[in-house]
Amino acid sequence: MVLVYTESEGGKFKKVALEAVSYAKGIADALGTSVTAVAINGGDASELGTYGASKVLEVNNDTLANFNADAYADVIAQAAKKEDAKVVVLTASVNSKFTAPLVAVNLEAGYVSNVTALPSSTAPFTVKHSVFTNKAFSNTEITTDVKIIGLAKNAYGLKENATTATSESFAPTLASEDFSVNVVSVDKATDKVTIADAEIVVSGGRGLKGPENWGMIEELAGILGAATACSKPVSDLGWRPHSEHVGQTGKPVASNLYIAIGISGAIQHLAGINASKVKVVINSDPEAPFFKAADYGIVGDAFEVIPQLNEKLKAFKAQNA
Repeated sequence: MVLVYTESEGGKFKKVALEAVSYAKGIADALGTSVTAVAINGGDASELGTYGASKVLEVNNDTLANFNADAYADVIAQAAKKEDAKVVVLTASVNSKFTAPLVAVNLEAGYVSNVTALPSSTAPFTVKHSVFTNKAFSNTEITTDVKIIGLAKNAYGLKENATTATSESFAPTLASEDFSVNVVSVDKATDKVTIADAEIVVSGGRGLKGPENWGMIEELAGILGAATACSKPVSDLGWRPHSEHVGQTGKPVASNLYIAIGISGAIQHLAGINASKVKVVINSDPEAPFFKAADYGIVGDAFEVIPQLNEKLKAFKAQNA
């Protein structure tokens, strides 16, 4: 049996959770078995059935309202033992990257992160995953009885595979040690698309010259339904909040489209966005390193290019509404 942990927020399953179920179903088909999902204060279980889960273990517990790596790992491990799962699938989200190693220790399981495809072989169990900050790929064999996979964002996609999902209440035993770290408060930007969930990210750098010029970036993001982001120097200068800093020392981005505006493309920044599928660079310096990594590049002044791009996109949306 394949177990998949389905992340949720505000009582709704995240897109990465549905992608993880799709992926788990692909593994289950290869192994000739089924998929069980474990949901912690999650959403509508039938939605998981749409993507291939035949059973959902629903954990409803107010003490788990806020993410806690130790407690969540304990829940997932207990669910895996209950279902005798041989494969456990998590995502490569920030939360799951904290959780997965703890689950691996609990289950004495091998763990491979940033997996990008279904196993090329199930005997031996071999998976492809990105390494060296997405600069290369490795095919790794997992030899332990239980195998844990961290699925890279947007690596597999959503694949509907309608299954009638049965729900079962699951009440794991949680120890006081699981709550040695407590959440004091949570501040969220509820009016914006988050970097973690965004299909499109519009990012700005020092080339924008100051925080007062971010209006056109936010306008472009609004037109595209994108998240806004920035380079490290921008967040260090206080022009934008640190929550928007993407790169090796910030948040990793694996969007379908990444638009970099006025960002030179330092190696630390590139390391954090290499997993994005299409990269568009707008920079006035034709020698900017970012152009070497770009799929599409525009050499031009952002203060001239972006307003024109915004108007063109508005006109296109109006004509195709």
